[in-house]
Amino acid sequence: MHGRLNKELIRQRFARRLPEYRRHAIIQERMAAELAGLISPEKGGASFRKVLEIGAGSGAFTEALLRRCRIETYIANDLVAECSIVVGDIAHKHGVSEFAFLGGDIEQQEQLPGELDLVVSNATLQWLADIPALFQQLSAALRPGGMLAFSTFGKRNMLEIDSIEHVSLGYYDLDELRDFARQWFEPVQCREEVRRLDFRSPEEVLRHISRTGVNGLAQRNPWTKSRHYRFVERYRSSFSSHTGVHLTYHPLFCVFIKKESGVAHFVRRSKEEKARVKS
Repeated sequence: MHGRLNKELIRQRFARRLPEYRRHAIIQERMAAELAGLISPEKGGASFRKVLEIGAGSGAFTEALLRRCRIETYIANDLVAECSIVVGDIAHKHGVSEFAFLGGDIEQQEQLPGELDLVVSNATLQWLADIPALFQQLSAALRPGGMLAFSTFGKRNMLEIDSIEHVSLGYYDLDELRDFARQWFEPVQCREEVRRLDFRSPEEVLRHISRTGVNGLAQRNPWTKSRHYRFVERYRSSFSSHTGVHLTYHPLFCVFIKKESGVAHFVRRSKEEKARVKS
């Protein structure tokens, strides 16, 4: 990891930006819709008894998933306690029978809920320190044939910021994520995209990053006026676009099935669900 994570700083910044997060988190909103589509390609085509979402935040993915799936028990996790109200309202609006909130750092939970059918996470795993350990823990919490589906970001994410400030999260590529999961999960689908957002100026890029709370790295040096000026000038000269400047996002999408004949179980269950919908 190039930058040092400060989870308390992450919590504070996301809490502060929670009311406006969905308005500015354009890429994360798109990722939520795409991930939900991978889990349930047809609206109403899948049902799950018990689901855990890691990093539920403002509820963008919660809403995208519940528009497509029928879920009995929804357990949402987030560092920010205030998310429980937002996500809970979304869950009840979509007919979830039982909603629970698991507050705090998912990596510090002594025990996760068991007998899960599905674990999901949208644009969150890049904030975690030990993904292999989490995969092992999630494997124990999932029943055989259970699904782990998530989106995160790859190594080209915000490359413009890293090239100037030399600080970034410890992003992984798809092969590394598959290797981390290999012992406990079978891959069903893994893919990646590179997307660019255009902004009128480097200052707008900084405002975008601030409004989406994605700058939870400990800074080695204070953000002075001279440092700000150098950043703006280097950004403008190096990353100009037809409308001003650009910022790169590198979304990764992964769907895994727990081993122990998990793939066969999932295929059988999918066929059963489709037959039930048709009937």
